[in-house]
Amino acid sequence: MPDEILPSESRRQSCNPHESHHRVSGRIPPLGEERAQATVEMAVVAPVLIVLALIAYNLMLFLSASARFDRVVPDIVIAQGVSPQTAGVDPGSVLDASGVIQAQLASAMEGYEVEIEVSSSSSENASSSMLSLVGSLRTYRCTMRMRPWPSGLSIAGVELGAPAVLVHERAVTIDPWRPGVVV
Repeated sequence: MPDEILPSESRRQSCNPHESHHRVSGRIPPLGEERAQATVEMAVVAPVLIVLALIAYNLMLFLSASARFDRVVPDIVIAQGVSPQTAGVDPGSVLDASGVIQAQLASAMEGYEVEIEVSSSSSENASSSMLSLVGSLRTYRCTMRMRPWPSGLSIAGVELGAPAVLVHERAVTIDPWRPGVVV
């Protein structure tokens, strides 16, 4: 067999791709060359990984806040929007419970750094008929705004953070004559 005739060195295959190059050129690489390359690669990849981790963290935090917001908005709108508190309130704004709903939502969303805004609109037409005195369907549009972390961080005079604001909106339409019913 021809395999038995070859010397042991020529039959051996190297696992190191640089070894054949060293035999040809006769040059031996510096001792830390391969480790230095890994350090440079890590220095390039580490900031990208940190940014990806911050994006994932902010996304999970926003999704968690959105889930809580979606659960509490209908309950608070039904509880406060159908029968608003009228003690010490201007009689013209009795049907608009936006301020009370906004305060209740802010209380329910404690633990998350979010801004809550509530606006309301009515589906009634501006007419002078007797039916315009009867309350019609009312839509409360609840908006949650969240600034990703870090938003106000400054290092050496350089502002760090995401310039965007994440927004989630939920609209709930209620009938003031049928308590507990979402239309």
